[in-house]
Amino acid sequence: MQRIACPERDDWQATAGNMGFVFHTADGERYWDERAYYALTLEEIERDIETPTGELHAMCRELVARVVDDERHLRRLRIPENFWTFIAASWKRGDASLYGRLDLRFDGKGPAKLLEYNADTPTSLFEAAVFQWTWLEQATARQIIPRAADQYNSLHERLIARWAEIAKGQPLHLAAMMDSEEDAGTLAYLEDVARQAGLATTQLDITSIGWRDDGHFVDLDDRPIALAFKLYPWEWMLREAFGARLKGAGTRWIEPPWKMILSNKGILPLLWDMFPNHPNLLPAYFDDDLAAATLGTSYVRKPLYSREGANVTIVSGGETLVAEDGPYGSEGFIRQALAPLPAFNGQHPVLGSWLVGDTPCGLSIREDDNPITGNASRFVPHAIL
Repeated sequence: MQRIACPERDDWQATAGNMGFVFHTADGERYWDERAYYALTLEEIERDIETPTGELHAMCRELVARVVDDERHLRRLRIPENFWTFIAASWKRGDASLYGRLDLRFDGKGPAKLLEYNADTPTSLFEAAVFQWTWLEQATARQIIPRAADQYNSLHERLIARWAEIAKGQPLHLAAMMDSEEDAGTLAYLEDVARQAGLATTQLDITSIGWRDDGHFVDLDDRPIALAFKLYPWEWMLREAFGARLKGAGTRWIEPPWKMILSNKGILPLLWDMFPNHPNLLPAYFDDDLAAATLGTSYVRKPLYSREGANVTIVSGGETLVAEDGPYGSEGFIRQALAPLPAFNGQHPVLGSWLVGDTPCGLSIREDDNPITGNASRFVPHAIL
């Protein structure tokens, strides 16, 4: 694995604009950055990223199967008790998942380590599936990178096929907070692949979903919402005024309710307990567990619920190295063994390994000079050399 500096395309911003990638720059700072790319070998992709991703995902599914029937674990994850049967029923019905992203620490010198599972509302999908593929095609054609370069990326084709499997021709509603350019852009892409799968789609703001007294969520035209993709976290949905209606409605949600378990960082200590010393796991414990002391004075403290690095603290030798502010943490924290991100020319990459359904199929890399990957961390393309 290498980080290789390279020239950027002189028309990349115009290309991004033409493709609807309007959030390539945020607050005057680059979000998309092609002044370098990460080069991996095919062996690294297949042996160190793709295979462990499939294994970790299978372990996570095994964990869900245990947790849905275990009151102790559900309490540990701080999942509200009145939604336990809702989650269990979703799992036991086999409600379909569209996608997910495992965030991995990897430096090319040892096994990838799971940092967390973005199982519910992972973003950066358009950038990973489409824009970095466009970069690869144009960068090879313009001899910016070697002509023989490839990319670990079948996301686009698999998303189309997966939508067809999930919906089986049923109309699809897609909802997000549309005042966010990033969320709106991600939603537009997911609508596009759904349409390519032959689905009739309706896009709306999450706040525009209504409730009808006959027991249905409805859109602005008072049409029942039977199948809905929501780019909106489950833990937020439960707290909404309509949250209590979720259990009785006939709407099928993507991602499904059982993903509430996997989007919780409490799965990290549970996985470590189920699969101790697994080469792709880091030791992890709940913050109030006496066993957390076995991590010593170096660890990463993470809230059960958090996004974009918020409220994460890195402690080394008893000293706080870096801590991010944020609104999370009221439900509790976990501690994970400190495995500092590698540094490539002063940049710390996190590898996002994507799954569509249960199939590993793509890679996104975000880097920062901050060892905690946050909202402003840059998306950098990758290539297989």
